[in-house]
Amino acid sequence: MLDTAGPRASATGAAPLRRWLVTAAWVAAALAGFAAYLRLARTRPVNSDGASQALQAWDMLHGNALLHGWTLTDVSFYTTELPEYMLVELARGLGQDVVHVAAALTYTLAVLFAALLAKGTATGREAAVRVALAAGIMLAPQLVAGTNVLISSPDHIGTSVPLLAVWLILDRARPRWYVPVITSLLLAVAQIGDTLVVFAGVVPLILVCGFRAIRGAAPAGQPRSFRARLAAQWYDLALAGGAAVAGVAGQLAPRVIHAVGGYTVHPVNTQVAPLGEIIKNLPVIGRGLLLLTGADFIGLPAGTTTTLFVMLHAAGAALAACGIAVAAWRFFRDDRVSQVLLAAIVVNVAVFAVSAHVAGLPSAREIAPVLPFAAALAGRELARPLTSVAFARRVVLPVLGVVLAGYLVGLGLEISKPSVPPQASQLTSWLERHHLGTGLSGYWEANVVTLTSGGRAAVRLVETDGGRVIQRGSNLNAAWYDPARSSADFVVLFPGIDGFPGFTSRKEVLATFGKPARTYHVGRYTILYWHKNLLTDLRRPPS
Repeated sequence: MLDTAGPRASATGAAPLRRWLVTAAWVAAALAGFAAYLRLARTRPVNSDGASQALQAWDMLHGNALLHGWTLTDVSFYTTELPEYMLVELARGLGQDVVHVAAALTYTLAVLFAALLAKGTATGREAAVRVALAAGIMLAPQLVAGTNVLISSPDHIGTSVPLLAVWLILDRARPRWYVPVITSLLLAVAQIGDTLVVFAGVVPLILVCGFRAIRGAAPAGQPRSFRARLAAQWYDLALAGGAAVAGVAGQLAPRVIHAVGGYTVHPVNTQVAPLGEIIKNLPVIGRGLLLLTGADFIGLPAGTTTTLFVMLHAAGAALAACGIAVAAWRFFRDDRVSQVLLAAIVVNVAVFAVSAHVAGLPSAREIAPVLPFAAALAGRELARPLTSVAFARRVVLPVLGVVLAGYLVGLGLEISKPSVPPQASQLTSWLERHHLGTGLSGYWEANVVTLTSGGRAAVRLVETDGGRVIQRGSNLNAAWYDPARSSADFVVLFPGIDGFPGFTSRKEVLATFGKPARTYHVGRYTILYWHKNLLTDLRRPPS
């Protein structure tokens, strides 16, 4: 008698092994990506932006959970990057590499989640192509500007991580009552850290799910009433309602935190740019989208290796654009998550275009979530035709494989660049050697010294107003300026570097603190020293 159970048992036994191998491949790819992105992050100097978040996380680790006394920018990162920084600091302590490790971890998670979202429920060759398209487009950081926007200090690219997690839940979970609850909670928590969640998450989900609910209830000629048909769309209605609740809760939560003694945030600039300004900004937005995909070759010298690899990323930009176009064409019959990704891209870019935030290429960070969203969308929309059409399978896919290999070579060239010291490293080293204690200076010379010295030297942010030096600005802790608990005895003057203004207000410094006891010159830094606590003469803002 033939043993027909043998092959079936063998296939059944191979399934768990295959799952383990696939999981191991995902883990290995994530670890390799993290190692590459950590090396890439170290090619950019740590500055006071990343240092500020590292100091805030350190304060939270040491008991100040609500950041009492802190004044933050209009983006607090309180529920996005700060918890990540706390975990890194638990493992590594306080130092400049905290910023590098957190930046690499953030971008690795964004790539991983975008690839998983692109895969969806597909299997086999189509799943592999979906993942390769998304991950390939995300191999984007090229040159200084792209790395600064995507793998540097905390920024809006980190906000894409919780949003991608929400879209993954919607993609994989069955319609159950608790799914809208979970997505609403995650959106609200993410919005506390970054109000960009409103335009990249909350509004798109409301629009898409509201559209799906109305469209599902609209067909006439059915025995049930419109109300009954609308009730049948409970899942989309619940998702839209949960997103609306999240939007309100995310706006109110920072006010509640402040009311109970927590941090203060500067208000978000909601000014709408004039029509003429919007039209002028369109080319900047276009270059910003190229920058995000690593394809901003404009202005680069022709014929160089660097330009060649940057131009190669135009293929990724084209694939992302094609994915968006196909999703728009298929919108009325597409799945919920693809519709949400498309809506999030459109809303994010549209709001950015009419806002007053467009200020050169670096402002592309305001639309950073567009990169992982477009990458995931390209995988979801383009993989099937690429694997099912004979010409695409035989010609286009091999060409894209060569392009992907070029991306990896380009990434290799980027990570081969030497690591660089943090900003103000010369000042930090001198202050550590001379044990001057704590001083005052401008934003870009302040928190970065405190972080990179591990707290052995400290410089606090000050500004000038009315001919005097005053306590004012963002990313500062009021306790640093209380003369009963803290002291400062020197001021650092520095002309600044390209893109990072210095602090040169000697006249205001002398008018506020008088003639210094000693003056030191360290490179381009001038350090004025007094035998007194300068905080007693520092004007503080009203409570």
